[in-house]
Amino acid sequence: MRRVAAPLLLLVLAVGCAGRGALPTERLHVGTSGDYAPFSSAVEDRIEGFDLTLARAFAADTGLELEFQRFAWPTLSRDVGAGHFDVAMSGVTVRPERSVIGRFSVPVARSGAVVLTRAVHADGGLDGLDRPDVTIAVNQGGHLERAARERFPHAGLRPLPENDAVRRALADGEVDALVTDTLEAPHWQSRIPGAVRLGPFTSDRKAYLWSLPADHAERLDAWLLAREADGSLARWRERWLGAPGPPTATPLAALVAALGERLSLMPAVAEAKRRSGRAVRDRAREAQVLESAFAGVERHAAEFGVVTPPRPQVDAFYRAQIEAAVAIQGETLAGPVSPGPRFDLTTELRPALLRLGQRIAWALVRLDGPASRKELSRRVAAELSPYDLDPAHQDALVDALQALAQSRASARANSPAITGSASEAP
Repeated sequence: MRRVAAPLLLLVLAVGCAGRGALPTERLHVGTSGDYAPFSSAVEDRIEGFDLTLARAFAADTGLELEFQRFAWPTLSRDVGAGHFDVAMSGVTVRPERSVIGRFSVPVARSGAVVLTRAVHADGGLDGLDRPDVTIAVNQGGHLERAARERFPHAGLRPLPENDAVRRALADGEVDALVTDTLEAPHWQSRIPGAVRLGPFTSDRKAYLWSLPADHAERLDAWLLAREADGSLARWRERWLGAPGPPTATPLAALVAALGERLSLMPAVAEAKRRSGRAVRDRAREAQVLESAFAGVERHAAEFGVVTPPRPQVDAFYRAQIEAAVAIQGETLAGPVSPGPRFDLTTELRPALLRLGQRIAWALVRLDGPASRKELSRRVAAELSPYDLDPAHQDALVDALQALAQSRASARANSPAITGSASEAP
């Protein structure tokens, strides 16, 4: 696995090497912050937490050797883009700008941004904090800073580079409030007497962010699905996050999450087209997307050992995605220019969309049975809620998903020799 030299090595942990002959053990370089409980906390000379537990279990099951390296949140995207480590495992929130520079895993947990404040500032709720005389601390450079700026544009925001300094700022009375998330908040609230929690005001997914070319990404995804199926993920969530939490590493959950992640890039695609003067619709490009999508479904079905879903059903699902994407782009272009990061359509956004298309294909062939229409509608609506799509686009996606799930179930029933299963070990 390729590696760019970087400092701040914490430790090397060799696991699962016995009985593997003279072949050298492959090393996985894991970036982690060490400052974000319950995902990654430095305790003396060791890092502990939910993500570190999963990293060590994955290495033990696959015979990899782990090397942990500290990163700082303000430089996470730069470190991932430069390949300073193979994968970031530290409660990383799925965000579109991160999808462009790397490759996310199947989600492992859900969270939401919240505010901790004193009772004197809590009476007005979240809206009451959005005023110039209120100072709000937040960790610099990460998802929460962006979420805070969007939710509190009129407040005085104080981004702090050290995560624990955010907690101390409220505890010491230096700020009126802080922004954290639903998983970190209990750890901080217990150490700040009188702190009141408001929110959440976002709905987020936590996943592992791979530096490209993400050599072991699909291997980790398959392992996560297997650990969700055997109950290990639920036990680890309960131990570290305080509750089993909703399953995020089922085939359907992984598929719908990847779909939402793909659509989250559409505002950036629209802005790139606005700058270049390109039309929203590109029929030739859409035809290429459909061909690439079906080829990916065929390849992943063969690798997983299942029957390829019928081409008309695959096309219907990807066409529904295209139509939803076109609607989001049109809505974006009807408004003012977005102040968000700018990406090049050809060299950055389209490669990211292709990666996500392949992740969708990977999850699609693993669908293990038809979900109810109510459940499919709920999941799709939750992932697409930020885009205010009309019901027709959501219904088209639900219809296509339901047809694919039913096709997968029928193929399994009629082909007992096919052994592909979401729960099988990677």
